[in-house]
Amino acid sequence: MKKTYHVDENGYYGSFGGAYIPEMLFPNTEELRTQYLDIMGSESFKKEFDALLKDYVGRPTPLYFAKRLSALYNTKIYLKREDLCHTGAHKVNNTIGQILMAKRLGKTRIIAETGAGQHGVATATVCALMGMECVVYMGAVDIKRQAPNVARMKMLGATVRAAESGSKTLKDATNEAIRDWINNPVNTHYIIGSVVGPHPYPDMVARFQSVISKEIKSQLLEKEGRENPDHVVACVGGGSNAAGAYYHFLDTPQVNIIAVEAAGKGIHTGESAATSALGKEGIIHGSKTLLMQTKDGQITEPYSISAGLDYPGVGPMHAHLFESKRAEFISVTDQDAMAAGLLVSKMEGIIPAIETSHAFAIFESRPFGKEEVVVVNLSGRGDKDLNTYIDYFKL
Repeated sequence: MKKTYHVDENGYYGSFGGAYIPEMLFPNTEELRTQYLDIMGSESFKKEFDALLKDYVGRPTPLYFAKRLSALYNTKIYLKREDLCHTGAHKVNNTIGQILMAKRLGKTRIIAETGAGQHGVATATVCALMGMECVVYMGAVDIKRQAPNVARMKMLGATVRAAESGSKTLKDATNEAIRDWINNPVNTHYIIGSVVGPHPYPDMVARFQSVISKEIKSQLLEKEGRENPDHVVACVGGGSNAAGAYYHFLDTPQVNIIAVEAAGKGIHTGESAATSALGKEGIIHGSKTLLMQTKDGQITEPYSISAGLDYPGVGPMHAHLFESKRAEFISVTDQDAMAAGLLVSKMEGIIPAIETSHAFAIFESRPFGKEEVVVVNLSGRGDKDLNTYIDYFKL
């Protein structure tokens, strides 16, 4: 049998994945599991999804040759401009897909979790588009550091509920959303924002985001005369932008996959979110994956200056890519990420989200060949992070 890095029929990537859920959630996930592929494969769904990606989201997003960065690092750097999507990040690719899924399943209410706020905004956006009730859970700490996105969600008609438990960040917002879903199983669809959670969510989200790598292939063919880059680079928290950028290259071994995690203040400082370096096999939010945890299995509080990478685990696809050595994992500190974000702003006239700045930081220490083609998934724009940039650099 040909080796594949895609999900198997039981919802696993290698030994990671599955659906580890309370009994009360089984009907919800089973309804989704038994129908998602048929719904996504139907002509009416594909037609509506593709039309919205084109006319509402603004796809295809450009594949931009970063001339000055390429000269600086002596390689060919292309940027996949997901920051130019409506709402300012890749997240909307998935929320468009899931709201159409929810409608076909007869759901009338949407819940979501968010860290950096981009997924919350993207969810509130599609709920406004479709006239559906929207509740977004967000950690109290993230509400403070992502105030512009909170305001956007409220303008779009969403109710934003603060998670006050634990570290008051993404992990805790997810816990609250799952509790809501257990209490409202019949009318509510939970739009998970990353390739995490119980099967079929990691696969479904990856499929919706796979439009990124699909476009990279056709755009690279036009620009370089070949579909495959030498390297594809993305930041990884839960990992949806990375899953989308990698998707059509997973089973193409000549394409090197690079995943960039948040080292925070340093991998071994106790203030980090570098799951590949610090994680052990465990279960979080309904799937088996790599997870930062104590010896007795308690979840370790993650830390990153970036709200979107501040997660103690990683999606099961990425856990498998790490364990199987299919992907190269690199951890980047706050300091190096912030410096990279400022450099890209000054060199290319593009202010990246701090999440994406982590991906750019690898060029300082990871050399690439002069003729190698390196595609970086520029997953989001930096507007939401301006206050963090201002405070950090005293701008």
